[in-house]
Amino acid sequence: MVMVMVGEGVGFQDLPEGCIANVVSLTIPRDACSLALVSSTFRSAAESDSVWDRFLPSDYNDIVSQSTSFSCRSKKQLYLSLCENPILVDDGKKSFQLDKAYGKKCYMLSPRMLSIV
Repeated sequence: MVMVMVGEGVGFQDLPEGCIANVVSLTIPRDACSLALVSSTFRSAAESDSVWDRFLPSDYNDIVSQSTSFSCRSKKQLYLSLCENPILVDDGKKSFQLDKAYGKKCYMLSPRMLSIV
């Protein structure tokens, strides 16, 4: 537990980066990007993999492993790539993408997956 005495001259920038990153990770991806514009401390916290790991779905490793050509250097880059570039999963029968603002999973089914009953 970190205790910070709030007084004259003490602000958010005086908090440990890990604390700020934890707070940022409790928001939504769109807010994390906005908070990165506040200061260099917030930018560093908002860029951390620990923040973007919480925005990715818990099963993202399984989903990404189904794609043949996928590599990213950071969790933020992975998140943005999954938002902007849908990947084919389930032998090309589904397309997977993340909603950019909220990180919700989006699947598009191919006509081969549907049947009339």
